[in-house]
Amino acid sequence: MVDVTMNRQGRRVLFKHGSVLKTVVLALLIALIVLPLLRTVLFTLQPDTIKAWSDVLTGRLSTNLFYKPLGNTLLIGVVVATGCVFLGGFLAWLVVMTNVPFRKTIGVMATLPFMIPSFAAALAWGALFRNDRVGGQVGWLQGMGLDVPDWLAWGITPTLIVLTLHYFSLAFTIIAAALATVNSDLVEAAQIAGAKGGQILMGIILPVTTPALVAAGSLCFAGAVSNFATPALLGLPVRMQTLSTRLFGMIEVGQVGRGYVIGILLVLISGAFLWAGNRIVSGRRSYATITGKGGRAKRLDLRGARWPLCALAMVVLVSSTVLPVAILSASSFAPSSANLFSNWTLHYWIGLSSQSIAQGIPGIVHNEDIVRALSVTLALGLAVALAGMFVGLLTSYTTARFRKGWMSAVITQVSFLPLLVPGIAFGAAYIAYLGAPIGPFPALYGTFALLVIAGTAYLLPFSVQTGRAVIQQVGGELEESARLTGASFARRLSAITVPLAIRGLTAGGILIFVKIIRDLSLVVLLFTPTMPVLSVLAYRYASEGFGQFANAITVVILFISIAASLIANWLQARSQPWLKT
Repeated sequence: MVDVTMNRQGRRVLFKHGSVLKTVVLALLIALIVLPLLRTVLFTLQPDTIKAWSDVLTGRLSTNLFYKPLGNTLLIGVVVATGCVFLGGFLAWLVVMTNVPFRKTIGVMATLPFMIPSFAAALAWGALFRNDRVGGQVGWLQGMGLDVPDWLAWGITPTLIVLTLHYFSLAFTIIAAALATVNSDLVEAAQIAGAKGGQILMGIILPVTTPALVAAGSLCFAGAVSNFATPALLGLPVRMQTLSTRLFGMIEVGQVGRGYVIGILLVLISGAFLWAGNRIVSGRRSYATITGKGGRAKRLDLRGARWPLCALAMVVLVSSTVLPVAILSASSFAPSSANLFSNWTLHYWIGLSSQSIAQGIPGIVHNEDIVRALSVTLALGLAVALAGMFVGLLTSYTTARFRKGWMSAVITQVSFLPLLVPGIAFGAAYIAYLGAPIGPFPALYGTFALLVIAGTAYLLPFSVQTGRAVIQQVGGELEESARLTGASFARRLSAITVPLAIRGLTAGGILIFVKIIRDLSLVVLLFTPTMPVLSVLAYRYASEGFGQFANAITVVILFISIAASLIANWLQARSQPWLKT
């Protein structure tokens, strides 16, 4: 039986309340997320491109095209995920469950590495450990007379280290939240019963935090296998390929069909591991740690190990936060990485063109390409932030106010689909989607509009999650009262919902701004000389041997990112005071 409602004139209409909004939002999400991925698959199934599947999977070049990169990708994913869980879990245990000195400082510093772009850490690693195997340029250590082995300068080892130091903060955040819910009465009861530390860890703490450990490992795995910048900067010079770098290379040389096939396989691999993690967690239900009984916090006394463990944590955190920024800053002033802390010059920042230095390339202040890239990047960040706030507001409003029905469930699932898609694969999907004319609509490749649309779609899960958190704080009775008085949906949204949730929405918008301006994986395939962005420009300079310019650009990105992140955290704390604890 069809449900009916009454309009303002008292006529019966054949729509449930909110069904029109659901339809509009679902159509928008399908256009932004589903159709690009579907277009990519359909492109590879055309008669003239379907051969790309056999080329990649069974052809004579399949070993180099797919299977060797696949092995490197899986190795990176497994090792980085394992390292992140151990490292992030160790720091979370110190902060949440022990009396280690400077707990708050360790907790704050443990969240910072994820704010730093992975390519920044890779550039810093190169400035320190680069040897003369590639390009003749050397890093600071070899410049000091030390013999840096190839395995430490290039390839899989530095890639694993850099990615682990980048993603462990994600694991720390998830695991720390889970450990904070463990009732210390359980631990105290086990201690009274004579249980040792290892028994408590294996018998109490690990079982109840299994969902967090699996979630952290799955997300770190997905991030590592989809990362492009680090393996490109540290692996490509010695021909170490991953699926993300192979995808980039195929499209760069015009083998688009093979590139799309590799992108589809990369999406399937990433999604399969996330699905497996969810299945592991959902297979058990005995993870409850918050009950109606009161609990009290009691921290483990580390005794003589307090300061050694604090020192160990600080070494890890300084290596992943302070050291990369310091090295990049020093390298932007140094004439070469071999002389990192001597003979500094301001040329790479404010110098004019001179044939005696850097092949006549002026400093970033006078470099027209970099100045234009800065303006494009800031404009892109603002446009994606505003578009993401708008689409995220509509999506989160729909799922928060009209939860029932299959359309709401589909909207929720589709809005979080980009989390399963690596950035470089998503960029490839948008080339297939909007890179060629569609009916009366022109091709958007090389335009600012393509960057904005792709960025908005890719970062939609973050705007939806932020929007949902703040929308649920606004009582639905306020809007219902306005609706009964005849206020339209747009009027209710602009006069009630948005003003009351503006701080949280702005915080989410700033986080989107930060993510897009430091992103490389998504935009590296959408980059054109007429539409440059800072992250890709830094990568290009680094690839061409102009490390000082790359590092100076990265310092600019870091400064903007950290300043915006601090503002976002402040706004989010004001809109959600409980986050302060």
